[in-house]
Amino acid sequence: MDIKITAKNIKLTPAIKEFINTRVGKIENFFDRIVSAQVFISVEKKIYQKAEIVLHTGAKTTISASAVEDNLYKAIDAAAIKAEAQAKKIKNKAKARKTTKRATKLAEADPFADAVMMPQTDVKFSVIKQVEVAPMNPEDAAYEMERLGYSFWIFLDEDSKQINLIFKRLDGTYGLIQPVKRK
Repeated sequence: MDIKITAKNIKLTPAIKEFINTRVGKIENFFDRIVSAQVFISVEKKIYQKAEIVLHTGAKTTISASAVEDNLYKAIDAAAIKAEAQAKKIKNKAKARKTTKRATKLAEADPFADAVMMPQTDVKFSVIKQVEVAPMNPEDAAYEMERLGYSFWIFLDEDSKQINLIFKRLDGTYGLIQPVKRK
């Protein structure tokens, strides 16, 4: 990546150049399509230190971030953090678009993929398994389910003495099904 540094009202020292090159170079870890970078640093009224970073990407996108601090190094770091956040956001959007395009292609390839399957009138079981249920609390049942690598677990609730079912939800939480008598 080509980094151009412009300084206004401040002497550009080798230490500042090295810090800018290192800090802006880290942004490439988050977004690898950066073609060039421009860094503008300035001192205004001997109090405010300003840093502005402009990144040009191969995807015709420009990332721009600026920060004003009382210390030049803090200003450069703050602007770089803002630029990193924008780069991550652009990268995530590109991934989301790619995933959406892939899903659209799959749907076009199989026009019946969204069709609702009609239930069969003839039910056939491929496996019938008898399970010994042990009395335990829901927390122990969740632990046992995770230990065995199952997505659900049937157990005898030690308090109510009824059969319960615990299952793992798609969002990573657990669900508990407790039987209730119909009135």
